[in-house]
Amino acid sequence: MKLTDFSAVIFDMDGLVLDTETTYVFAKQQAAQAMGLELADQFWLSMTGKHGQDIEQQLLEHIGDEFDLSRFNESAGQIWQDYVDVHGIPIKHGFFQLLEFIIDRSIPYCLATNSNAVNAEKCLKLAGLEAVFPLIVTRDDVGQGKPEPDIFLKAAEQMQVNINRCMILEDSHTGILAASRAGAFSVWVPSVWPADPSTLSLCNVMMRDLECLLNQLHA
Repeated sequence: MKLTDFSAVIFDMDGLVLDTETTYVFAKQQAAQAMGLELADQFWLSMTGKHGQDIEQQLLEHIGDEFDLSRFNESAGQIWQDYVDVHGIPIKHGFFQLLEFIIDRSIPYCLATNSNAVNAEKCLKLAGLEAVFPLIVTRDDVGQGKPEPDIFLKAAEQMQVNINRCMILEDSHTGILAASRAGAFSVWVPSVWPADPSTLSLCNVMMRDLECLLNQLHA
């Protein structure tokens, strides 16, 4: 696997570039506890990569239709904002080195996220990455979010490259499924361990972190 085998690199955001998953789990767990619910971290992590509406549906299916979703979302959102205002959002290990490697070889790259534009911009700014990506494709730009391939197809179209010449970097089953449906080469860097065998069967390559991917591309 060489970087020159590809015409472009597409980064996911949550869990791949930014370690947002830990901040989301913290906020949701705190909000749930305030409403008298004790749910395991693994339950929240099972929603990694999903769009907000899909997360809400999974919550209602697990807890029941009587759950006050509006109150929960408002509380979790405020807890999350208060937390990241103090702690910021960590950047995943190896990202800057990998990005430098891509830029040095003049390979086009972009960000393609299931988050809406407002949330994506907020997260990138909190992490100090607001000026890093020349192109950002969000859930707002397409008819259907991941696991449908629309976001990745839109990203490839805007970079004017063929999707089957793109390397997509993802951390979730939802994202890898979308990459597979798009027909791209997918690299899975799991944000939740142990690794899901069903995701492993869909991806082209699995790496422990972005530094491992960089080392592979250097080889």
